[in-house]
Amino acid sequence: MLEELWYKNAVIYSLDLETFMDGNNDGTGDFEGLCNRLDYLHALGLDTIWLAPFQPTPNRDNGYDISDFYGVDPRHGSSGDFVDFIHKARKLGIKVIIDLVVNHTSDEHRWFKESRSSKDNPKRHWYVWSDKRPKGWNKGMVFPGVQKATWTRDKKTGDYYFHRFYEFQPDLNTDNPEVRAEINRIMGYWLELGIAGFRVDAVPFILESPAAEGKSPLHFEYLKEMRRFLQWRRGDAVLLGEANVLPQESKKYFGENGEGIHLMFNFYVNQYTFYALATADTRPLIKALEATREKAPGSQWAFFLRNHDELDLDRLAPEERQIVFDRFGPEKNMQIYERGIRRRLSPMLGNRQQTELAYSLMFSFPGTPVIRYGDEIGMGDNLALQERDAVRTPMQWSGEVNGGFSRANKLIHPVIDEGYYAYEHVNVEHQRRDAGSLLNWMTTLIRLRKECPEIGYGEWEIIDTGYREILGMRYTWRNRSLLIWHNFSEKSLELVVPENQAGTGRLIDLMNNIESVLDHKGRHTITLEAYGYRWFKAQLG
Repeated sequence: MLEELWYKNAVIYSLDLETFMDGNNDGTGDFEGLCNRLDYLHALGLDTIWLAPFQPTPNRDNGYDISDFYGVDPRHGSSGDFVDFIHKARKLGIKVIIDLVVNHTSDEHRWFKESRSSKDNPKRHWYVWSDKRPKGWNKGMVFPGVQKATWTRDKKTGDYYFHRFYEFQPDLNTDNPEVRAEINRIMGYWLELGIAGFRVDAVPFILESPAAEGKSPLHFEYLKEMRRFLQWRRGDAVLLGEANVLPQESKKYFGENGEGIHLMFNFYVNQYTFYALATADTRPLIKALEATREKAPGSQWAFFLRNHDELDLDRLAPEERQIVFDRFGPEKNMQIYERGIRRRLSPMLGNRQQTELAYSLMFSFPGTPVIRYGDEIGMGDNLALQERDAVRTPMQWSGEVNGGFSRANKLIHPVIDEGYYAYEHVNVEHQRRDAGSLLNWMTTLIRLRKECPEIGYGEWEIIDTGYREILGMRYTWRNRSLLIWHNFSEKSLELVVPENQAGTGRLIDLMNNIESVLDHKGRHTITLEAYGYRWFKAQLG
């Protein structure tokens, strides 16, 4: 049954162990620290944690350069600590999904060491090699402006190996059945330890055949193979895919009959969300929502505002992208990779009103909301750090030294200790005691979203408001109706809603202790303050 698809009404919290909480005070976050904060996450109302990579790694790319897929990096604890964490999370009703990073490995992984040892090594074909430098050796970089090539010469054998990401992250050859079998073993290992699924990193690159010449076709049958294995091992486990693709391409990732990934991040709507926030024009956002409406049965979009990477604006037209840059990242050091912004949400938006609007909007989109650690308290960024590390600073728990993250003298990343967003001013401890804080508002929003299964399970439609600045949406499910309006304007606007559009003569405000009833003309009149939002349940019958 549809309601048994738990991810349809989940709220996902994304965190990175190394910057979340340090339990042994060595300067790096760990499972001990995370376990000590599970009650906090439970109190927030979260039911799913997404963990960034925590496996052994040289840590040259935030842990995404994995050197052993079957363990825990000693900085974070042991495999026993991981199992202890899973046990405690399960007791609180919290599911855990982890990153599945199988597009590449670290160049320090033993597989790659064997692969580069000689041309006839059994692991040679686990990676992608060319005896000559391909014509496209400096094309297709994921990090333009920082990354110089996608083919790098190996000094030992003289051949070139392929890497979509940095040169220390050689791509695995997923065309090799042995590699795909190993990916299944990796999945099976972590499923046996109790996880509820995987966030699959860089899905398109797992599916490509990186030939020396030309563009590779994508093998979606590999994705179906992963899905089948996952469901054989654990029927309710999920795949959450990272694939920044155009709407018409996304259907292939879900699969026509839902045999692909279960959830996929909606990068397309994300980018037009920020365009709407920058311009107060919701029309392109509505088009983006409509463009991503169709998906396979049981499939779901995952919606987000910010994550551990840059705010990627690559799908916007150049003039649209420039408008977003001008509003949210006007300085060069705020931009990255010629396509994105490397700032956290609160400093980017600049005020509490727009921050609330953005999160209310994201939670009201037709899918599963994903929030990033620290955004619930409005953490800032540190633009003095390199590339995407600007948004990967330690969680700010209190006004104590190092924001309560650690008592070590040296941290994995420096805490924000200057300006408006310094940990003395922005932290969990202060906001927990402040009834009007962003943290307490976010807790209320999460509870509200959990009380509205119409969003996860129901059908949705756009409501014509007569204003380009106002987005109106209606959800219906099991004779229940939910109406939500968001005002992107800096001015207060009055909305007139006739009974035939509302579907009822009585609307119950879910955020305020008020209701709207029809006036003598058979209309609801609803005031939306500057950057205002209203959630209503229709009282039917």
